[in-house]
Amino acid sequence: MINLIIAAIISILIVIIIFILVFIIIIYNRVIQLDNNINKAWSNIEVSLKQRYNELPNLIRTVKGYMTYEKDLLKTITKARSYLSKVDDFNKKAAANEIISDSLKTLFAVVEKYPDLKAIENFSHLQRRITALENEIADRREFFNECVTIYNIRILSFPDFIVARKIMKAEKKQLFKATEEEKQLVKINL
Repeated sequence: MINLIIAAIISILIVIIIFILVFIIIIYNRVIQLDNNINKAWSNIEVSLKQRYNELPNLIRTVKGYMTYEKDLLKTITKARSYLSKVDDFNKKAAANEIISDSLKTLFAVVEKYPDLKAIENFSHLQRRITALENEIADRREFFNECVTIYNIRILSFPDFIVARKIMKAEKKQLFKATEEEKQLVKINL
């Protein structure tokens, strides 16, 4: 009789241990999946940024002949583009990309002064292409932030935080945020 009770207790303990291990494995795999989703989302942002990076020299060459006094704006775009190719830090890349985005908005506004430039098919195509890329980048940043939010909620929620924070040492990820300067109204000098 005692052997039967001991066998039942051991069986129950084995089932509990198996349940706990399966639970830990499921949480572990889910956190890994969410972390990979964040990396994928950031890589998708970088793909769009690379496309924009490749398109900018064409836009600048097209516009240069028409815009003499706006050369500082073109220099800012070129400098930010050059800096972007040299940095690996996420926050520095984000800041450089925001400078490019803001400069492009200003550039497209300034182009209104040059009706001949707006009529050039090549410029119009480039403007549409870069505008589409800017919209794509914004969408991808939003998706990145969604992935980060889901990940952060998961690693901070009970009981997942036990596996994520204590066993895996998972840390909260930072959302893609605009700086205070980037939140200000863009000033356009025409």
